[in-house]
Amino acid sequence: MRDFGLVVIGAHFGVWLQEEISNFKDQNILLIEPVPYNFEVLQKKFKDSKNIFICNNAIFSENKLEKFFFVKENSIPILGKHWASGIGSFNKQHLLNHRTKRFKIEEKDIDTIEINFIDFETLVKKYEIGNIEKLQIDVEGAEFDILNSINFEKIKIKNILFESKHFDGTFTEGKKLEKIKQKLISQGYELTQIDKENILAKKLSLI
Repeated sequence: MRDFGLVVIGAHFGVWLQEEISNFKDQNILLIEPVPYNFEVLQKKFKDSKNIFICNNAIFSENKLEKFFFVKENSIPILGKHWASGIGSFNKQHLLNHRTKRFKIEEKDIDTIEINFIDFETLVKKYEIGNIEKLQIDVEGAEFDILNSINFEKIKIKNILFESKHFDGTFTEGKKLEKIKQKLISQGYELTQIDKENILAKKLSLI
């Protein structure tokens, strides 16, 4: 087993992770990104970094082969929102629910692939993960399924940063979010709402 400084589930193409990666440059880093063109960017960017591992699985609560929907690469400049390349989900409607007057996404803008979804325990075994200094999760609503499936008796995670705005549906927070908050508190985490979209859970003691 080996310890990881940073594990990011939903790494996009790494542009918003530069500071985090720099902070953990002397430790093992795992970046997980299922959108094919983002995964390729990460592979090229970190191909010479022996301590940075790139994974193209989608993380969920169970192991299965499933359809995965994401915004077509050639639609991103047309839609005019660079963050659109980070929207991927097993639920196509989640993508379409992002449609606004300024972001006119349509069916024709969505691509799909079949991908291996794996659970957190499988991910840990695959990369022989011991302890994690920081786990970061941004997976368009699947945060609940991932966090709910983690067995905190088997792995020590010091800090967890996760997006909360899609827990109970697109742009919806509710009972699922509250359930995860209570689970984390019961495991000895202190929760801080760092902005309107993200929550930081900090383990008060790793003993």
